[in-house]
Amino acid sequence: MISLIAGLGNVGEGYRGTRHNVGFETVDLVARELSARAQPEREYYEWAVAERETGRVILAKPTTLVNRSGDAMRLLLEDTGLELHQVLVVVDDFNLPLGVIRIRAGGSDGGHRGLASLIEALGTEAFARLRLGIGPVADNMEAVDFVLGRFSPGELDRVREMIEKAAGAAIFASNHRLEETMYRYNSNPAPLDKD
Repeated sequence: MISLIAGLGNVGEGYRGTRHNVGFETVDLVARELSARAQPEREYYEWAVAERETGRVILAKPTTLVNRSGDAMRLLLEDTGLELHQVLVVVDDFNLPLGVIRIRAGGSDGGHRGLASLIEALGTEAFARLRLGIGPVADNMEAVDFVLGRFSPGELDRVREMIEKAAGAAIFASNHRLEETMYRYNSNPAPLDKD
C-alpha cells in the first residue's frame, strides 16, 4: 500500500493553475479529503499527515522547481524512513490526452523533467507514478511553454474531473495494492493477478 503521495509542480503564485501543477492540485485535494494536518515546512518540501485506522498517509509537495524534484524526494524519504515501494508520485503528462489518468509501477521519464530528476536522484525508475493527461502539445508550441501555460476555459471542467478521479485513485492506492488500483483506474488495464 502507498504511504507517501507526492505531487510534482512549481511553487509560487505565478505557477498556480498551470498544466505543470496538476500534481500539486491533486495532492491538495487528497489532503482535504483525508483531513490531513499540515506539518512544519522543511527546506525542500511542504507536507501534511493524515492519521487513519489503516496507518498514516503523508502528502508532500517539493518546494524546489519541478526539474529539481529529486533532491526533495531523496530528503523526504530519508526524513520519513519510507521506502520507494510505499511512494506514489503524481505528475502531469503531455503524452496522455487531457483528462486521462494512468497509473504505472515504474518506467522512463517520458520527457518529464521532474521524473528525470527523481530517477537521477533515486538511482532507479522503479517507483509508482500517477500520470495526469494534459496533452497533446500544440503543434506551434515548445513543450516547456505548453506545460507552463494555463488551461483554456473550455478545458477546465475536464481538468477538475481528472483531478477528482486522480485524487480518488491516490486514496484508493493508500488502502489497496497498486495492481488493484491500476486495474480499477487505468482505462485499459492488464488482467489482475489472483495472488
